[in-house]
Amino acid sequence: MTTIKTAFQTHQEEVTRLFSHLQVEGNKLTHQPGSVLGSTALVAGTTVGAGILALPAVTLPSGIIPSTVLLIAVWLYTLVAGLLIAEVSINTMRLAGRPSVSLLAMIETALGLNGARMAGAAYLLLHYALLVAYITQGGEILMSAVSHLWGVQNSLPSWIGTTAFTLLFGSIMYLGRGKFIEKLNNFLVGIVLASFLGLLLLGFTQVKGVHLLFQNWSALSTAIPVMLVALFYHNIVPVVVTQLEGDSRKVRQSIIIGSAIPLLMFLAWNAVILGSVSSEMIYGKTIFDPIQVLRAGGGGELLGVLVSIFSEFAIATSFIGFVYGLLDFFQDIFATTQNKPASRLPLYSLVLLPPIGLGAVNPSIFFTALDFTGTFSISILGGIIPALATWKQRQQLQHSNHFVPGGKLTLILMIGIALGIILKEIFAV
Repeated sequence: MTTIKTAFQTHQEEVTRLFSHLQVEGNKLTHQPGSVLGSTALVAGTTVGAGILALPAVTLPSGIIPSTVLLIAVWLYTLVAGLLIAEVSINTMRLAGRPSVSLLAMIETALGLNGARMAGAAYLLLHYALLVAYITQGGEILMSAVSHLWGVQNSLPSWIGTTAFTLLFGSIMYLGRGKFIEKLNNFLVGIVLASFLGLLLLGFTQVKGVHLLFQNWSALSTAIPVMLVALFYHNIVPVVVTQLEGDSRKVRQSIIIGSAIPLLMFLAWNAVILGSVSSEMIYGKTIFDPIQVLRAGGGGELLGVLVSIFSEFAIATSFIGFVYGLLDFFQDIFATTQNKPASRLPLYSLVLLPPIGLGAVNPSIFFTALDFTGTFSISILGGIIPALATWKQRQQLQHSNHFVPGGKLTLILMIGIALGIILKEIFAV
């Protein structure tokens, strides 16, 4: 890969730009940088995952208006964290003279080996916990759909659905080539978007205005971890920085717009689902997950089918992404490749067997896994570490481009909020 460095003077500061998208076509050297639109789509696509499925269950006790306010506040927190990661990534690329840098490599450069180990542990727990959540929920939906199609009652053990879901999509990834998996994932994303649009259109016709009146602000705090999971995209911020070649303005635009699009989707989704359930579901104590109720036909058969389709394929696309994330993580550790099926088997076993085992032992772990991930892994990886890395880097650099205003006060606030979330969970146990 060819790299060209240019420098220019702005207020007597030297800023280095890294151009990595260079291609030789005949006798000409062409520059083909990534687009803001493509990077924005990457952020939005990464954010919209299976975390959206748990939102209505954790926002149900508080109501539509309080949960809307909290969701916007959590989005602002995750936006600041994403911009801090972008700032550290750009500065690391400039200091190292490299056209790209991974998230863990960036953290190691800024915080040293111990910081990288802490981030690596959080990264590992994040992926395993979410895989457990996804395969248990995906297995449950899969078995329910099969039972409904056959017209029989599902009396099989829950671990069968968990295992079947993992083997189905895990085998496709193991046996399929990269291009095939990419096309399959694009197809599944298309199904997710189409079903989501249909769900919103149908759901809005069933929203009851009386549900807007229900407010319980004291029940908000329990929804924070799941909201953090739903709005997490920070692992791909260094990829966005690389695609846009460290262009600060374009990077900011991509992160802000790319994360705002899912926020609007989540707000609409939350309002439709909470507004579609009956008053008995909101005020009663026996029903916890409105998505499960709607899948069972509580809001009408067509709405139930759309919710089931959207849920299953949103989980499948998230499953594919997180399996790839763990595969890359272990490939870096063990310095192995996946060129042959024999070399892929140990890696896939290491990625898939632990979630299958834990999911089989505790099939109802979906919400617990999401709560654990948001409280610990994302609070560390998407809150504490970006603030610490930014703090350390700003001390080392005389001139750096600050992506977020507020100086040390903002960084202290980011760390304080994350620690507060963690401590609340620890003392609640």
